[in-house]
Amino acid sequence: MNRTISLRRLRALCHKETLQIIRDPSSNIIAFVLPVLLLFIFGYGINLDSTAVRIGVVLEDTSPEARHFADNLYGSPYLDVTTQLTRSAMEEAMIAEQVRGFIVIPVDFSTKLKRAAGPATPLLVVTDGSAPNTASFVQNYLRGAWHEGLLQRADEQGKAAAPNITLEPRFWFNASAESRNYLIPGSITIIITVIGTLLTSLVVAREWERGTMEALLASPVTRTELLLSKLLPYYVLGIISLFLCVAVAVFILDIPFRGSLLVLWGIGSLFLASCLGMGLLLSTSLRNQFNAAQAALNAAFLPALMLSGFIYEIRSMPTAVQAFTYLVPARYFVTAMQTIFQAGNVWPVLLNSSLFLLMSSVFFIGMTALKTRRGLE
Repeated sequence: MNRTISLRRLRALCHKETLQIIRDPSSNIIAFVLPVLLLFIFGYGINLDSTAVRIGVVLEDTSPEARHFADNLYGSPYLDVTTQLTRSAMEEAMIAEQVRGFIVIPVDFSTKLKRAAGPATPLLVVTDGSAPNTASFVQNYLRGAWHEGLLQRADEQGKAAAPNITLEPRFWFNASAESRNYLIPGSITIIITVIGTLLTSLVVAREWERGTMEALLASPVTRTELLLSKLLPYYVLGIISLFLCVAVAVFILDIPFRGSLLVLWGIGSLFLASCLGMGLLLSTSLRNQFNAAQAALNAAFLPALMLSGFIYEIRSMPTAVQAFTYLVPARYFVTAMQTIFQAGNVWPVLLNSSLFLLMSSVFFIGMTALKTRRGLE
């Protein structure tokens, strides 16, 4: 039997798969509607920035000095400030989750503040420990507001109270320090993972369920031709989905893009080949569309979401889990996407990610080739 690749047979098989894609509404929805929908959900539904945090101020001292300090908080775009005169009322508001924390300005605040030499002026800060990150933000911001208030008061009195060290923060790559600028590039990884594995997890299983696989096995089609015909049309579909997501991120969600489209295409092709190979391996092994789709979501989506560094910092994970993340292809594509969007073509990072994605692609496609048999066993 002739085992050489025939371009004519391969072209015919790819044409057949393309017609099936065009005639299958679910493939078009997965490839074109689902990515945009998920990108808008990730873009507008996930935000790790601490903005408009609700805090309270208890003014037990209503002197001008106390009110001047409270006024510093009202002008912040990061805080939503409410004022009460008693601690009990503010405690009830925090229990009811109306505020995340509050600061108490005691009755002797102005008296101790006016003393030239005396004990430090006490302030009580109460935060909600059920949300530790928010509690730390409230505590740190109130501490900074207090320090800024002391500097303003010293300046008004003509005293030299400037700090010995002046901090001028500078953020590299993400100058606005907005979480969406790195969350959305990372979310594209999750979207392509779902699309790539879900699309190809159905193709071989569908052939077995419809009974058309027997006809293919009875033809002169080689194993290589069969695999390529299942990969190439869905690769084109996945690449279109990838660049559709990038276009939505840049032109609609206004995410900066500093890298090269050619580099994006190269690394995206490697990652997509890995996802398509994983989905095809599951489809070839299980031969049932429902089981293959469920396995694809569990084997690809959950590790990509939890272990890629997209949301959860990998360095904060247990050592054993950190070691396992090196086997997750999405980890490397998240790093590559965030680098391309925020920093540009940083080759040491991109080449390292590309090398692993290449090995991952070869592994999954190679395993699929080993599982593909020209027989009905």
